[in-house]
Amino acid sequence: MLKTALLYVMAFAYVAAGVNHFVSPDFYVAIMPPYLPAHLELVWISGIAEIALGLLLLWPRTRAFAAWGLIALLFAVFPANVHMALHPEQFDAPAWGLYLRLPFQALFVLWAWWYTRPPKKDIATA
Repeated sequence: MLKTALLYVMAFAYVAAGVNHFVSPDFYVAIMPPYLPAHLELVWISGIAEIALGLLLLWPRTRAFAAWGLIALLFAVFPANVHMALHPEQFDAPAWGLYLRLPFQALFVLWAWWYTRPPKKDIATA
C-alpha cells in the first residue's frame, strides 16, 4: 500500500516538475551548465520527458520502462545540480543547501529503481 501511494506521489511530482519547465523555463535555463548547447531546447526536452515518464509510471505495463527512463533522466540532469552547487552566487540559495541537494539525487534514483522491479505475487493468489 505504501509503495502504491508513493508511486502516485512520484508520478505527480514528475508531471508537476515537467509542467514547471514550461511555466518557468528561465529558472531551468539559468541552472544549465554553460558547456551544454541549446539550453532552452534541453529544458523543453527534459520537461516533456518528466511529464511523459511521470504519466507512464501510472500504468503497470509501462511502469518499469518509465522508472528506468526517470533514472536516466536523473543522471542526465545531475550536471545542472552540480553546476548550481559550484556557483551558488548565481542562485538565490545558500551554498550548503545546494550541496545538500546532491545526495538526494541518489535517493530519487533508488525511489525510481523501486518501480523497475515487478510486484511480488501474493503466495495465496499465485
